[in-house]
Amino acid sequence: MTCLNEKLKKKRICPSEMSYLRRPIKSSKLSASAPEFVPSGINQYEENTFYDDSEGYYGEPTLADMVTEFLGHLSSSPGSFESDIEYITGMFNSWVNTEELLNELVELIYTQSTAIPNFAYTGARLCNYLSHHLTISPQSGNFRQLLLKRCRIEYEQREVAVRGDAETQKKLHSYVLFLGELYLNLEVKSAKGHPNRADILLQALNDLMNSLFNNPVDANLICAVKLLKLTGSVLDDAWKESGKPHMEKLIQRIETILLDATCSRDVRQMLLKLVELRSSDWGRVRAAAAASNATPDNDPNYFMNEPTFYTEDGTPFTAADPEYAEKYQEILDRQDYFSDADGENGNEL
Repeated sequence: MTCLNEKLKKKRICPSEMSYLRRPIKSSKLSASAPEFVPSGINQYEENTFYDDSEGYYGEPTLADMVTEFLGHLSSSPGSFESDIEYITGMFNSWVNTEELLNELVELIYTQSTAIPNFAYTGARLCNYLSHHLTISPQSGNFRQLLLKRCRIEYEQREVAVRGDAETQKKLHSYVLFLGELYLNLEVKSAKGHPNRADILLQALNDLMNSLFNNPVDANLICAVKLLKLTGSVLDDAWKESGKPHMEKLIQRIETILLDATCSRDVRQMLLKLVELRSSDWGRVRAAAAASNATPDNDPNYFMNEPTFYTEDGTPFTAADPEYAEKYQEILDRQDYFSDADGENGNEL
């Protein structure tokens, strides 16, 4: 399957034809002079088309039709983002020429990014690209400003949503994860030349996580864990740089929940692993001491690549274990013992 860009260019399809890319082409082997024959009760036109019986022609597609077509393509073929995004943006620039249409475009992309599973990352990348390449910029705000205004609507309803029914919470969680992706991918130009992250989202993410922890049911805790696994290292660095102890306070809240809350066993394990992940600097390996000078005392990763062994009763241990030598010798002694065994049972062991 060729990419969307090539497919559209080869067929020279104009914007008004976007909604009909998948409509089958009818063919016939009948003679042109043959009389028309249509069995009674048979519809000449296939279902799910835009054919208007009263007008007698296929209706013009809307902006929603085109956006749905494009986002559906990116959702099913995320690897085509780089090759197709320039063409897609060009189509948006040719269509979106009023403030009303720009607001509609923002709403469509926001809705798709928070409704389609696993589309949050691609949606955030799309928002970042459009924020720099969409030409229309009315007085109400450009694409990025209108997008952030739309995100603020859900943000202001967070305290109600975390205590809502399952569907309301699910909608909030999708929004939270999309906002995390948006913080990681949305670039704002600065006077110094290099792009910055949208700092307004930094405070919003902190407030959202506190709201989730204020109502520590399993679904809310799982969402908070996913968000911190996604953005934890970046948020931690940003808060440390600005001198704010937000991450320490979030970890303390998790530890309090582990002691007091009645979350399920699986969620408790997720929270414990998250605390461990943060204690290891989010899994980032820092520059270790030179190999010739590395010791267990000066290199925290000294035992990182050592294999894990198991004692006779199944207890795991590594070279970092104080009783490593003794336990390892026991394994060697057992191997020597079994190496003397012969016959079928010895081979199986």
